[in-house]
Amino acid sequence: MAARVNGLGWATRPLLRVVQTWCLDGRRWVRALRRNPVRVVFPSGQVVERKPGPGKQPRRAAAEASPSEQRPKQPLQVSPSQTPCTWEESGLRYDKALPGDRRLSSVMTIVKSRPFREKQGKILLEGRRLIADALKAGAVPKVFFFSRLEYIKELPIDKLKGVSLIKVKFEDIKDWSDLVTPQGIMGIFARPDHVKMTYPETQLRHLLPLLLICDNLRDPGNLGTILRSAAGAGCSKVLLTKGCVDAWEPKVLRAAMGAHFQVPIVNNLDWETLPNYLPTNTRVYVADNCGLYAQAQRSDKASDHGWVCERRLSKLHKYEEEDDDLEPGASRAWLPELEVQSYDLDWTEAPAAVVIGGETHGVSLESLQLAESTGGKRLLIPVVPGVDSLNSAMAASILLFEGKRQLRVRAEHSSRDRSYH
Repeated sequence: MAARVNGLGWATRPLLRVVQTWCLDGRRWVRALRRNPVRVVFPSGQVVERKPGPGKQPRRAAAEASPSEQRPKQPLQVSPSQTPCTWEESGLRYDKALPGDRRLSSVMTIVKSRPFREKQGKILLEGRRLIADALKAGAVPKVFFFSRLEYIKELPIDKLKGVSLIKVKFEDIKDWSDLVTPQGIMGIFARPDHVKMTYPETQLRHLLPLLLICDNLRDPGNLGTILRSAAGAGCSKVLLTKGCVDAWEPKVLRAAMGAHFQVPIVNNLDWETLPNYLPTNTRVYVADNCGLYAQAQRSDKASDHGWVCERRLSKLHKYEEEDDDLEPGASRAWLPELEVQSYDLDWTEAPAAVVIGGETHGVSLESLQLAESTGGKRLLIPVVPGVDSLNSAMAASILLFEGKRQLRVRAEHSSRDRSYH
């Protein structure tokens, strides 16, 4: 029985192998038929040619077709402005600051000191929006410190060529940042030159024959706010005399909110050279609360006028005392006599420049002399009695937008007169 079973098992082994082989061969044939061959060769040696369906031709035949029958390939059009279009294609590289790397601290020490800034000709810009505005205006970057790579990828690639890119820890940027909430990117730029800058087209279309002269402004927040108001009013230029805070000081930049790249700013001017930056026939007006002193002398109650500044009034008394000490026949030309005018009366018939003084020292004697030489006046903003004076930034905003209103009214009257004729 065992032999019979063994013999049966021995006999069934080839059958299983044959069935298994047949199944594999069958699968291969099915797989081959699915590939839609052009020629089938059977095991018996029979060859069957298959004709392609209507509208189809073998690949080799299609390749050998005449060039006139093939559809010409369109070349890939690449715009020059889009090349390179990605960070990888541009070939830009950045360095990763290692522990103990002092490049950030050494650069920050330079740009946070005014003497070093002026000597090295560099400034510090912080924040993605401010940096983007600077690049758009044509400012030249030197070094970028960033904590995340996407901050750099947001910037125009063509502006980053030749710029040192250094990735640092966010904690390092936070240590040197002046912002309450640091944005993770800082840029060191060459000190911008207003002549080489490219200002927005919308700003250029709305420029007015109105200039601003900052005289001895020392508060960074006030100067930044004044620059922002000057850009909003459409001033054609802002001139800063010696004694003012540096316009590119970080606190001024933060308060100005990008106004540095919307209006031309000329920094650190002498009073002797300042008239060279004024248009022809410009009249200089001084925003000085002490201007009513000349009228107050003719009134029994100077305080009735409501805008006399006690601090600056004493300053003019000092000028008067020095004037009384002069010998008979001595020149008194250094003490200008300017007519006083309310700020809301017309004073924009010619190109006008408004002088804004600092809150501590007021306007300088040189500004009064310049106003006198150009036929200007003192512009007064009435305030309630007992109030010392307005904030410099507030006074500048009032006068600039009043000048803008007067120019708009004059333009409307001119267009109306032309339509009548």
